[in-house]
Amino acid sequence: MKRLAAVWVVVLAGVLLTAGSPAVTPEEAVANLEKALKAVKTLRADFEQLHYSMSVSEPLREKGQLLLEKPGRMRWEYTSPQDKVFLYKEGIIEMYLPEDKQLTRSRVAEETLRSDIFGILLGLMSFRDAYAIEANPFPTDAARVRQVKLTPHEEGDYSHILLEIDETTWLLRRAIFLEWAGSKREFTFSRVRTGVRLPAGAFTLKVPPGTEVIDDVEPIRRLGLNL
Repeated sequence: MKRLAAVWVVVLAGVLLTAGSPAVTPEEAVANLEKALKAVKTLRADFEQLHYSMSVSEPLREKGQLLLEKPGRMRWEYTSPQDKVFLYKEGIIEMYLPEDKQLTRSRVAEETLRSDIFGILLGLMSFRDAYAIEANPFPTDAARVRQVKLTPHEEGDYSHILLEIDETTWLLRRAIFLEWAGSKREFTFSRVRTGVRLPAGAFTLKVPPGTEVIDDVEPIRRLGLNL
């Protein structure tokens, strides 16, 4: 009986401790995300990307791997349903389509970079300065996450952005960009690892002879990773 009573005391103490712990506010969750992203030097993650359009019933589903190196290098390598690579460094984005034997280089407008998934992951913005922040639960299969809604202070491509933040690491698990016309893009990240050694040459694109190279002098003002 004494042993049973001791067990109940421990359980009750845990319940009371949990009940007494204040929930993290949306502002605090976003501040934690911002702090965690700034601390990242290198990152590797698997991603799934969904494109929802008003003109089709089923979203376009793409998968691949993301490599990131601060202060400003990213490689999005798509493996399904089509091989392609997006490489960003020093304000330039390169898109390589092996099937089409084509490489396109474009400069990214700074305001575009800051307001898209690139700017979030690279930690280029202050969420508090750029967005109104509020709680916004949405369907998920994840546990221990905090979900928030970001509404831009200045009108742009997106009416708002939904973020799902891992409460264990305070890194980004999911981001949903909702456009004014009703379309949306969704990114889900898994197997996220930080502080990892990245392959040599990860941020250099080597293309085979005969590849068509297109240098676009006009800066991109809309990303989307589906150019």
